[in-house]
Amino acid sequence: MRKVIFGINITLDGCCDHTKVIGDEEVHEYFANLLRDVDVLVYGRKTYQLMVPFWPDMAKNNSGTTKAMNEFAQAFDSVNQIVVISKSLDKVEGKNTRIVHTNLKDEILKLKQEPGKNISIGGVDVPSQLIQLGLVDEYHFVVQPIVAGEGRRLLESTFLAEILQLKLVESKFFNSGSVALRYLKQ
Repeated sequence: MRKVIFGINITLDGCCDHTKVIGDEEVHEYFANLLRDVDVLVYGRKTYQLMVPFWPDMAKNNSGTTKAMNEFAQAFDSVNQIVVISKSLDKVEGKNTRIVHTNLKDEILKLKQEPGKNISIGGVDVPSQLIQLGLVDEYHFVVQPIVAGEGRRLLESTFLAEILQLKLVESKFFNSGSVALRYLKQ
């Protein structure tokens, strides 16, 4: 069965607002490597509109300012993408992108049963719902040495029936002071 993997950049004070974090060479390289182990990305409308057309355009033109940005763009553009539960999005760009209006839980359970590589989820809303449902198998947090003081936070308005116990299986330190932490659900 395929695993559902959640990866996100987060500040020391828990902010995951994309305008508050740093996307440096090591961070892009880390997430490009993560994307190479998946064949489908699942996220909501907000994340889709943050990522597309920015990353596909960069992949097409090889226009990143660093090698790692271009590699991330290529990895991002090469996987199938699903935008879930969008009420305000009628169409999506890209040959490998589709909108799904079905129940999120049912869609993820169906994807987990299909053959292929792992499933990556992104953003805040969709992962929060899947964490609440107990469907996330692996977590990748890149904790950045920033105190944002404000901004959107992960699981901000999510109720968990019980504390989620995770097991740290890997850590990686970056020159910037960021730390990548990989956890598995116990």
